[in-house]
Amino acid sequence: MIVTTKKLFELAYGKYAIGAYNINNLEQCMGLFRGNIESQAPFIIQISKGARSYTHKAMLEAMIRTADEIFPEAIFAVHLDHGDEKTCMDCIESGFYSSVMIDASHEPYEKNIEITRRVVEAAHARGIVVEAELGQLGGVEEHVSVAEADAKLTDPDQAKDFVARTGCDSLACAIGTSHGAYKFTGGQGVRFDVLAEIQKRLPGFPLVMHGSSSVPQEEVERINAAGGRIKGAKGVDENQFKRAAELGVTKVNIDTDGRLVWTRVHREFFRDNPEKFDLRDPGKIFMAEYAKFIAHKNEKLGSAGQLPAVRAALTK
Repeated sequence: MIVTTKKLFELAYGKYAIGAYNINNLEQCMGLFRGNIESQAPFIIQISKGARSYTHKAMLEAMIRTADEIFPEAIFAVHLDHGDEKTCMDCIESGFYSSVMIDASHEPYEKNIEITRRVVEAAHARGIVVEAELGQLGGVEEHVSVAEADAKLTDPDQAKDFVARTGCDSLACAIGTSHGAYKFTGGQGVRFDVLAEIQKRLPGFPLVMHGSSSVPQEEVERINAAGGRIKGAKGVDENQFKRAAELGVTKVNIDTDGRLVWTRVHREFFRDNPEKFDLRDPGKIFMAEYAKFIAHKNEKLGSAGQLPAVRAALTK
């Protein structure tokens, strides 16, 4: 069942965070649904601008519709991740998305407000909710590229003004994380002090944490042992998710970790089976491994086991 993120956030606020997982293909889609059903968790499917053009947006949307039929017990939102204004408007017009993210965080503050407000007005007219971003995360994720020197933490006072003037439904905050596999160096980590100040100014308002993959070192080591060259990768401590949830984070974006699982499975498979060439063989392994990965993340987010209560609340 496809629902809006707004409904999910109302149920989760202050108790747990909902996993927002990016998908690009059939194997990720099947593994994602299986993992969430196994762990009994509501979830958010994220489709990025790049994913919509990887094959064709209609192909990906059709897979999600089919998965909804195969897994009727699933409760999830379909969300555009890091959209520009044009892509947001296209998704709003499509009638398929229950949520869109407008990322104009690279623009000057007033311009960010102007663009975000236009998207909010168009989305709300269709019953679609909007995530916006204030501050800038460093790192690279598809078309989003910000040098670490240019990354800017979200200003708590600006956050209150921004939400009031744009009417957005949730806010992605820059709190020290970054996109990609190289999130931190040295002793850096999530800035819970900044997050707490934002929550004080926006009590009860859903906050979003981007760049939240944990970059498991075991995955990195196994990839490198199978021929990879990923050096110095470091991510968010997944044990910090529940603390973030207590401070108003209701949505946690996870993409890089899923890519690492895909890379590890395929590198190891073809290393150990050099005579193989059937793409379905590693695909079957990946779907099972991805489902296991999703279930594990949901445990850390606190969303595992919440599906029955969410269903009861939504069907009252």
